[in-house]
Amino acid sequence: MRKFWTAAVLLVAAGLSGCGYNDIQRTDEQVKSAWSEVLNQYQRRADLVPNLVNTVKGFAAQEQQVLTQVTEARSRVGSIQATPELLNDPAAFRRFQDAQAGMTSALSRLLVVAENYPQLKSDANFRDLQAQLEGTENRIAVARNRYIKSVQEYNVLIRQFPVNLTAMLFRYQVKPNFSVEDEKAIAKPPAVDFSKPAAPAAKQ
Repeated sequence: MRKFWTAAVLLVAAGLSGCGYNDIQRTDEQVKSAWSEVLNQYQRRADLVPNLVNTVKGFAAQEQQVLTQVTEARSRVGSIQATPELLNDPAAFRRFQDAQAGMTSALSRLLVVAENYPQLKSDANFRDLQAQLEGTENRIAVARNRYIKSVQEYNVLIRQFPVNLTAMLFRYQVKPNFSVEDEKAIAKPPAVDFSKPAAPAAKQ
């Protein structure tokens, strides 16, 4: 009887391997790993925001609208629970993507505003934060690209025959991906050219 069960287990294992089950597991883990890195980099950016806002506020407190927009964007990002289950919910994934895009846009506006304040631009703390932000945006772009490729590999795999039958049996579904209408523009980090002369600040 023991030999029978051993043979049965071996046959099942061989069958699962032949129908792509192991490949599904491998690509699914790749997606999870890539997603984890995306979250790490986005969190790194979010952690920079409070210090960046406070530094700008010290030199340009009158730019309250832009400062508020950045703070609210960070709050929206933080309100989304980026759990692994989010990868199986296209609507939730879209909300996450929209929130992060809003954060990118708000930070870009903040850095543009900084152009009007020479003292702010020359502040060592601000320059350090701006450099950290730009470096983080670059890491986000790399992490996003890795995630996009991992999801593409996974999605193509589970649509192929006969792997699609295995995917249906074990309820593996297509995962949502970042939109790539203009990935080059999306991935471009917000930057300010400090070599250019600043525009004069508006009189209050």
